[in-house]
Amino acid sequence: MAHSKQAQKRIRTNDKARKANKVVRSAMRSTVKKAGKTAAPADQARAQKALDKAAKKGVLHKNAAARKKSRLAKALNKQRASAK
Repeated sequence: MAHSKQAQKRIRTNDKARKANKVVRSAMRSTVKKAGKTAAPADQARAQKALDKAAKKGVLHKNAAARKKSRLAKALNKQRASAK
């Protein structure tokens, strides 16, 4: 239990941020997972947009988002090449 007013406020603030970050992170993971399964260009664009949005909001580091986008594109290109 926090003893000071400041510590109590930090607990409330951190909890609010954690909940907001969880929503963004969950949506990002869902779209990336869906894009990995379908290999549709529209899903890939949605996944990249979700990764960019997560990086912009600070949920994900910008380099981590770039890395995930790169790996996703590489995997989808591999899927498309094997489908031909």
